[in-house]
Amino acid sequence: MDVLVRLEERPSDSPVLAHVNSMPVLPFGTHSRRDVVTLYGDPDAQSLALALAASVESEQVEITRTGVVRHLGVWPDRGAVGDAAWRDGATGHLVTRDVDIPLTILEERARQLLDECGADLRRLTAGLKMPDWPEGTGRAITFSFSPALAGAGSGEIDLLDGLREADGMAFDLEGD
Repeated sequence: MDVLVRLEERPSDSPVLAHVNSMPVLPFGTHSRRDVVTLYGDPDAQSLALALAASVESEQVEITRTGVVRHLGVWPDRGAVGDAAWRDGATGHLVTRDVDIPLTILEERARQLLDECGADLRRLTAGLKMPDWPEGTGRAITFSFSPALAGAGSGEIDLLDGLREADGMAFDLEGD
């Protein structure tokens, strides 16, 4: 699973820790799901782990469906709440489902994430908080990890590619 982790200022009227939005795995495209996790305020490894836990736990919607798009908010006292949507294969109608993941389940999955790749999560949040980001760029770093997670080993952070994506300088070096 590929994740783009973004950092934004905390909305003044909401205690939300993060938003998790997914892009569907299309039948003709990559077989890896891509989620966008937006952290708010002063991020730490625990808040990132909770957001990633919401992403992993909400994956249950995709077990029997393709093209699922999810939008979740992660709150410190409530867990993850949002919805999932997909097109019914037989009728083509848009189907939606509410997603509500209790905080206890998120905390358990976050604990597993921190055990498996806590050092990478701490490095990623430290990278997002670095004071020397170029002015006007969005703070965003890509992160990849195995959806199976338990026993999957450490995740992989590509800080340089994350900086390039955030600054709009991503390019392909093939053919050089």
